[in-house]
Amino acid sequence: MAIYLTKESKVLVQGMTGAEGMKHTRRMLAAGTEVVGGVNPRKAGRTVDFDDRAVPVFGTVREAVEVSGADTTVVFVPPAFCKAAVTEAADAGLALAVVITEGIPVHDAVAFHTYAKQRGTRVIGPNCPGLITPGQSNAGIIPADITKPGRIGLVSKSGTLTYQLMYELRDIGFSTCVGIGGDPVIGTTHIDCLQAFEGDPDTELVVLIGEIGGDAEERAAAYIREHISKPVIGYVAGFTAPEGKTMGHAGAIVSGSSGTARAKQEALEAAGVRVGATPTETARLVLDRLGV
Repeated sequence: MAIYLTKESKVLVQGMTGAEGMKHTRRMLAAGTEVVGGVNPRKAGRTVDFDDRAVPVFGTVREAVEVSGADTTVVFVPPAFCKAAVTEAADAGLALAVVITEGIPVHDAVAFHTYAKQRGTRVIGPNCPGLITPGQSNAGIIPADITKPGRIGLVSKSGTLTYQLMYELRDIGFSTCVGIGGDPVIGTTHIDCLQAFEGDPDTELVVLIGEIGGDAEERAAAYIREHISKPVIGYVAGFTAPEGKTMGHAGAIVSGSSGTARAKQEALEAAGVRVGATPTETARLVLDRLGV
């Protein structure tokens, strides 16, 4: 099994005909994703050839859903148009919207997250690498060839660290890897993924990757203490970051001791989560816990 994305998922790409959309649609198809269409009102009615696969372009998301049965969309449109793109996806009844675009104004993100939630559409991102269920489907920009199907679930704020842990633990493999993004306002949280992994019989252990700024990891720690029975191994990026600086993602703002890597580590460890000092040590903790 998996969470959020399976081989049955039918995926649209909003912005498929742009440079990034084209590149990553080709990679998603190569990974086995069932890409059923793109959306571009100016190019509706055309098809785009990806090697041996011709993908139709629709004028609206609603039309694409009616024709193809799509349930998921990956959004590659420019920041100024993301609010409209996600709103359109929610209005069309899609279950999942994966927003890759970075640089989206916070007030737009707040608006489309609220709108999507009211209509039952889960948003992952923005400013995220998406998610992958190895061997089944890939929605976003995560490399599909660095790991294999397995028994580890992964949820991460950082795209780069997602890839590193996937690679370091490639011999064990993953059920699903979710890059939730590091912006101040995101649609799917560590807690959402922890809850989903807890209910997935094929996920034996969860890797949680956080970073400095905000209190998402502290809230995840409280949730783990009360609700998660599966082992969780953690890593927090930013132990060497200077205080009082905005580092990396827009959400990585540290004030005093609040939001520091040390504070997050302490909260997670108090909840029974072993936290690695480096990504490599984190992978080693996973292997030790699985008895490998």
